[in-house]
Amino acid sequence: MSADTLPFTVPPGDFDGYIFDHDGTLSLSMHVHFDAWVDSFARNGATFPFTRELAQSYAGVGMHETVEILNKRFDCSLDPKRIVDDQEAYYFAHLHRVVPYAPVVDFARRMARTHPVSVASGGVRETVVRTMDAIGLTEIFPVIVTQDDVTRSKPAPDLFLLAAERMGVDPTKCLVFEDSKLGIQAAETAGMASVYVQPADPVEPA
Repeated sequence: MSADTLPFTVPPGDFDGYIFDHDGTLSLSMHVHFDAWVDSFARNGATFPFTRELAQSYAGVGMHETVEILNKRFDCSLDPKRIVDDQEAYYFAHLHRVVPYAPVVDFARRMARTHPVSVASGGVRETVVRTMDAIGLTEIFPVIVTQDDVTRSKPAPDLFLLAAERMGVDPTKCLVFEDSKLGIQAAETAGMASVYVQPADPVEPA
């Protein structure tokens, strides 16, 4: 796939390192995560409607932090650990529905031949790594940072700054790939250029 046919625009300039969000950027997993959230909230008696729009508004935020935010927003007292544990159980049971997003993955493979590359995800490390293993991405990325490695999730810049540090690259020389507005905001705060990708959910058999 040439630069002219990529479904995203790479900004001009020389970059020394490339940082990729995971869910919705490298992997088409957001539809499975959404179904897992809906299932978990229903199991735990949540009374608010968890819509795709609501889910997207917190894309990039750590999972436990997401539950805490929703508790405050809807005056609930859901147990973040229980919600996340149930969400992950559903997700892992449906991991076969996740596929790589070829345009971004192919670009990452090309860049990895000549530049440092990393993953910076607001997801739980076990979930991120198991998903990457399942769809054949782990070998591309020597650096993987997740919510387990920082105290602040996106839109704070911590994940991206830590990824740059572990790659040994000046943050201002990094290019970030993200599918969420909060992730783009985090990249901007980190002083990094960014690419906003918006893949559609994969077509699944009826």
